[in-house]
Amino acid sequence: MPSTSEAVNNGHAPDLSPVESFSSSTNRFSTRAVLWKLYLSHTLSTWNARTFEFSAVIFLGSIFPNTLFYASCYALFRSLTAFLLSPTVGHQVDSRERLGVVRHSIIWQRVSVAGSCGILLLLLRSAPETWTKVAWFSICVVLAGVEKLAFVGNTVAVERDWVVVVAEGLGVPREDLNSKMRRIDLVCKLVAPFGISLVDGYSTEVAIWAVLGQNTLSIVFEYFAIAQVYHAVPGLASRKSSTAPINIEGRDMATPNSRGLSAAIQQWIDYFMNPACLASFSLALLYFTVLGFGSQLTTYLLTLGFTSTHIAGMRLISVILELSATCAAPLLMRRIGAVRAGLWFINYQLITVILAISLFTLSTPSTQTAGLALVAGVALSRLGLWGFDLCVQYLVQEDAPEATRGSFSSIEASLQNLFELCSFATTMVWARPDQFRFPVWVSGGVLAVSAACFAAFVRGKRGHLLHSSRCLEKRSGRYKVLPTIEEESELEPENVRQA
Repeated sequence: MPSTSEAVNNGHAPDLSPVESFSSSTNRFSTRAVLWKLYLSHTLSTWNARTFEFSAVIFLGSIFPNTLFYASCYALFRSLTAFLLSPTVGHQVDSRERLGVVRHSIIWQRVSVAGSCGILLLLLRSAPETWTKVAWFSICVVLAGVEKLAFVGNTVAVERDWVVVVAEGLGVPREDLNSKMRRIDLVCKLVAPFGISLVDGYSTEVAIWAVLGQNTLSIVFEYFAIAQVYHAVPGLASRKSSTAPINIEGRDMATPNSRGLSAAIQQWIDYFMNPACLASFSLALLYFTVLGFGSQLTTYLLTLGFTSTHIAGMRLISVILELSATCAAPLLMRRIGAVRAGLWFINYQLITVILAISLFTLSTPSTQTAGLALVAGVALSRLGLWGFDLCVQYLVQEDAPEATRGSFSSIEASLQNLFELCSFATTMVWARPDQFRFPVWVSGGVLAVSAACFAAFVRGKRGHLLHSSRCLEKRSGRYKVLPTIEEESELEPENVRQA
């Protein structure tokens, strides 16, 4: 007789007695309650992070007008801090008690945002001497680095570690849980900047107070909601194995308690030895860009005469396209497989960005027409970006070592911040708005390199790069129907799959 889980997997409901039915209903209610608390905690964390990420650029633009230097320096230091210290954060996620790691990330993130808001209020209200202004700005930059590390720790712990354990403990499909967590992030990315920009349109000082207020109030709900999830899922309380895990080549990796330079180097070696490294690296390269609604493009649009409300509206359209990618990507992956779907998405992004750069270059420099041409291409490219992101995430989840999940994810985050740092360096070198075309060209070139890296990954994984897919094949029977990735793996000989 099949078990309950087998019956559900086979597509029909199992026969339950009244007692079993009541227990099942109770379990469903409990599962729903636990998931809602997880969603609440993740929503508050992401909402505050997205609000501060967007608003800090606007506030700095009001305090230091007519220059990209201060906003780029601020964002550059945040990325530099994350690049240097993210592996350490990942080590903490792997080695320390789960609830303590998340709670520390919540507290440090809120404290650093509150301190930053206080400094921004001081700089906005008064006009101190130049050296005093730079000193307060330097403290604000340091707090930004703390906030970035805390956000990285929370993201790696919850999205890459907690989600896996919660899905297994509650019997929830992991892909569904991942998808909902991603939608929360994108919705917060859409709504939070738009809301704070409306407040900023009324008064920048009121907007800073709003960021400070919501950041202070949310800590209580987030702090206790994540604790209730922790106590409801017993698997989260179990410590990870203290034995040294074995990497993909069968050699010992550094133990979670190992310290020093050799352990840090080993983390990077294990990342680059992973079969999905090239796909992950190609995704990280996409952070080397000014073609996104980050600090550089936002500040550039402000110098062209667009208001924060205009920029929020542009960002709204962009995020809507990003949300559509969360629907399109699973459908395309089921149709042609994750590898080919990723290839399609990255090439679509490359084509739209090349067209946008061409229109931007042909337009009159430093005009709103040139800015709109660039924004249109960037918005359209978001469908390819997030579709590609979901495909790479699916591929990485297959190969990332479970015992070092936090370390692998933190190395990936470290590379992302390294390339993001490089993008900020371009707008520090070409800081004038009329020089923004140079960072734009560099971003287009890096996108082409990313597409080439993923093409190399595809060729290494499949043995070939391009062939006709089912939707392009002729109906005459001249060409045979090509198998999907899953079918190909089943058709391969056993010794080939093991190799």
